[in-house]
Amino acid sequence: EWYFTEQWSPAANSTYGTSRMNGWKILDKALNFKELKIYDTKYNSATGKDERVFNGFETMKAQQKMEVLKNAFANWIFSDPDRREQLERIYNVKMNSVRNREFDGSNLTFNGINPDIKLRPHQADAVARTLFGGNTLLAHVVGAGKTYEMVASCMEGKRLGLNSKSMFVVPNHLTEQFGREFLQLYPGAEILVATKADFKKEKRKEFVSRIATGKYDAVIIGHSQFERIPMSKEYQKSHLREQIDDVSQAIIEEKRSRGTFYRETTKALERTRKSLRSKLNELNNTPKDDTIGFEELGIDKLYVDEAHNYKNLNFYTKMRNVAGLGGTNAKKSNDLFMKCRYMDKATNGKGIVFATGTPVSNSMSELYTMQRYLQYEGLKKNGHLFFDAWASAFGETSTAMELKPEGKGYQMKTRFSKFYNLPELMTQIKEFADIKTRDMLNLPTPDVDYKKIVTEPTKSQKQILESLSERAEKVRQGLVDPWEDNMLKITTAGKQLALDQRTINPMLPDDPNSKVNQCVKNLYEIWKKTKAKKSAQLLFCDMSTPSGKNAKDFNVYDDIRKKLIEKGIPKEEIEFV
Repeated sequence: EWYFTEQWSPAANSTYGTSRMNGWKILDKALNFKELKIYDTKYNSATGKDERVFNGFETMKAQQKMEVLKNAFANWIFSDPDRREQLERIYNVKMNSVRNREFDGSNLTFNGINPDIKLRPHQADAVARTLFGGNTLLAHVVGAGKTYEMVASCMEGKRLGLNSKSMFVVPNHLTEQFGREFLQLYPGAEILVATKADFKKEKRKEFVSRIATGKYDAVIIGHSQFERIPMSKEYQKSHLREQIDDVSQAIIEEKRSRGTFYRETTKALERTRKSLRSKLNELNNTPKDDTIGFEELGIDKLYVDEAHNYKNLNFYTKMRNVAGLGGTNAKKSNDLFMKCRYMDKATNGKGIVFATGTPVSNSMSELYTMQRYLQYEGLKKNGHLFFDAWASAFGETSTAMELKPEGKGYQMKTRFSKFYNLPELMTQIKEFADIKTRDMLNLPTPDVDYKKIVTEPTKSQKQILESLSERAEKVRQGLVDPWEDNMLKITTAGKQLALDQRTINPMLPDDPNSKVNQCVKNLYEIWKKTKAKKSAQLLFCDMSTPSGKNAKDFNVYDDIRKKLIEKGIPKEEIEFV
């Protein structure tokens, strides 16, 4: 309001606007995180209809004006001493008034631990945080010993009377390995490890009953098995009502504090509320089931290993066509979120431990997602429960030229890619996150000799790349049905093409200088040098794997093995995983 009354004038429209979009509209889009794009209307003689055609040049001009407007606002906002003091006071009270607690685990005794295993100081400190702090994220680099940290936390917590029965949710293929490592550290522990057979339809109820009635120190189950233990229908209804109440309160506050200028916010929130009410009605109309709910298992401490697998938690935002957001609606993530909300209420915010070496991997919103899982009440208290409020305090969208996904040409792309107020954000994150990087720990690691080999594209690869570019342009213009072709199909084809042109078309020639043949040459040279020592090589390739359905189909695995055997490496020395 200050800015409108003090600064805005008819002249501002020419300063901050273009001939195609005036300054008011650009301001409205900037304040509401709206996508800024300009279209022309052109008559299509083939269809006999007017069509909207994207105007990249005018869009770029308007986006540049938006940046000018943002910079002018940032300069103006602190130009008045009284206003500056008022804003700084509000910000410091709300965002800059916390000193993070430090945890020392040197006094923990770890009774019952294997005497041959000694935890490192950072591991003991992490255990202390999980015991005496609230919900915890063990954001430790790979190799830091997160498994032992979680196991020791569970057993020490039980010894101190802080928890009685813990559940460990780990990747499906690691349940038995996790159980072995648990008993390596605490040989006397009573644990229950779920197998694949335990969660077959006919055995699931029996196994869940064993969890509920048994007096185990820990129950270890896989990610997908965890999802098959539902919350009771009554709790699901309660959870949805809570979500509806939070959205309703946000609508009231938006209307009271921001007025009708922010009508887009309230409209979007009302759509979210309507969707939640629809889910609640659907739940009310489903018959009651007789399965044991998660809340009846007696679990009072929940450990989630490789927690980044649950990053796709749905959230509401007004931003459209902005890269770097994430937040797809994954069922398993929503299930975990509901169980975390239950654990928060049952343990007063002290019953959840996440562990991952990559808390942020693809999108900036993943930090917000971790806060929703582990610091829900904190977000609510600070007024950042909804993503746009969080993003306005800690993030910023920026528009720049970048390479197109198909690898040919450039495009203007709006991306949520910049953090600001980072110290204050990290203060909030460190209230629950124990962060340890490789530099901080100085872990013992072997010396590595990195070697990069660059290969040139073939004529066929260049031609196929041209066709991918044409396909991508048709997708952008909406000229093809998404079921027929889309950007995911195109980028997947591009990755296959980069690996080997024969993955696109097996009839294409085998280029002697291709990436695969350079790899074969390198593998053979190393084998020859290390033959006497019988050293092993690991080759990672997650595309063009053998399907087993048709042995005649081309795949890179069989191609590499065949060429290595032809060079002289015995067949029995080459294995696929």
